[in-house]
Amino acid sequence: MTPNFPRTAADRGKVAPARFAHCVVRTTPERYAELVDWYRTLLEAKPVFENPFICFMTYDDEHHRIAIAGIPGLEERPKNAVGVDHIAFSYATLGDLVHTYERLADLGVTPALPIHHGPTLSLYYDDPDGNRVELQIDVFERREDQDAFFESEQFARNPIGVVFDPAELVRRFHDGVSEAELKQPLEGPPPGREAFGSR
Repeated sequence: MTPNFPRTAADRGKVAPARFAHCVVRTTPERYAELVDWYRTLLEAKPVFENPFICFMTYDDEHHRIAIAGIPGLEERPKNAVGVDHIAFSYATLGDLVHTYERLADLGVTPALPIHHGPTLSLYYDDPDGNRVELQIDVFERREDQDAFFESEQFARNPIGVVFDPAELVRRFHDGVSEAELKQPLEGPPPGREAFGSR
C-alpha cells in the first residue's frame, strides 16, 4: 500500500467517476438490426464488435459508447412507464448540430421534440423502440455563465425549456445569424405533457 494512502472511504473523501462511459439498449431479436442501423446512422458510429445478437459501437476513442443487445423473450415496455427518460450526446458547435440535423432530415429522421433548455439547445429523437435520444450543444462557453443561468429567475420560472422550430434555426444559421444570437435562451412557456409523448 502506498504510504499515507487513506485506508477508509471516510478518509479518502469523495471519489467520483472519471467520465460517463456507455449505455446499453435492449431490444427484441426482431428489431435488433433496425436499432443497430438507427444508432449507427444517428451517431455516425462504427461497430467495434458485432454478431447476430449484440453490437458494440463507438464514435470516438472510447472502446464503445453504446451497445445494442437483441434479447429473446423481452416484453414491450408499457406506455408511461417509469425508467430512464433519455440519453444525451453533446456536439462541439452549433454548426455540428445543424449539420447533423440536416444529414438526418435528408434520411427522413426528424426530431420528435426540439427544446431550447436555456443551458442547452437540444433535439430529441425517438429510436424504433421509443427510447429517446438527445443531441445537444451547450449554450454557454464559460462554466460560470452556465452556473449563473441555472441560478437565474428565468430558469426558475421554466426549468424545462421552450419548444423551437429547428428548420427555422437552420435557415437563420445559413443566413449568417451569429451563433451567439441563435443560442440565446428563449422566453416562453414549457412544452405541455403531450410533447413528451407516452413512450
